[in-house]
Amino acid sequence: MNTNEMTTNGNISMGGKSAGARLGLLALFCCAFVAAFLPVITGLVQAWSGSEDYSHGFLIAPLSAYIIWQKREIFSRPGSAGSSGGLALVVLSLAAYLFAHVAGITTLAALSMVAFLWGTVVYLFGFRVYCQALFPLTLLLFMIPIPAQIYAALTIPLQLIVSKLAVGLALATGIPVYREGNVIHLAQGTFEVVQACSGLRSIMALLTIGAVLGYFSLTSNLLRAILFATGIPIAVAVNILRVFVLIVAFHYLNIDLAKGTAHTVLGLALFVVSFGLFLLIRKGLSLCDR
Repeated sequence: MNTNEMTTNGNISMGGKSAGARLGLLALFCCAFVAAFLPVITGLVQAWSGSEDYSHGFLIAPLSAYIIWQKREIFSRPGSAGSSGGLALVVLSLAAYLFAHVAGITTLAALSMVAFLWGTVVYLFGFRVYCQALFPLTLLLFMIPIPAQIYAALTIPLQLIVSKLAVGLALATGIPVYREGNVIHLAQGTFEVVQACSGLRSIMALLTIGAVLGYFSLTSNLLRAILFATGIPIAVAVNILRVFVLIVAFHYLNIDLAKGTAHTVLGLALFVVSFGLFLLIRKGLSLCDR
């Protein structure tokens, strides 16, 4: 058997195929992708447009495509060899999607769509190319909404943590305040730390920013992971600050910043603070990235 047709590690060589044949296979997989997963794509777009928690999803696919475009030369190397394992992953992802469609499991359907793309890359270009394009391919996971059960399980503890620590800060500054769970009582009135103020929305956005910022500005995978992980404490800390500011404004100025335009402006201002903290941490990590 010609070694150009089969490698010793079980990879199917694409080197024996013409560029036209490879493009033909790629077009076939693209058509299959659109035909199979168009309902999933439509559902994701509806989820992104219907919730501020997932509006960043609109940016994920274009950003991933841009990064892959920057790496386009790895897909055209004549020696790259596709792997039959990729075809197995494609078939498995289609089976998972069929099950998810019948069972109505939207998260599994979206995950199977991403797995289909992974399998296509492995089958057509091989594991080496897949590893080199791992970041943009993994980034696609950030566009999938968190399942409602997991979202609720994460949100409730975060609401309590943010409420407790914000009230602790208020008490430390001499503001008379009382907390019942996530409900905060002041002399002037009462307000509730709702799901939007739990920090989960900020965590998702900042984790995405941390992943992208680390990829483009750091070279060490360890430092990238550290920058990525800092998105969680930054988001929680900033949301504690948000609730504390609400308490201070309500107590001293009798201004309710928990709704309306003022709440939106406060949220944007604190997001800028979050991003600034990210940049400071990234700058500190870059000193070690040499």
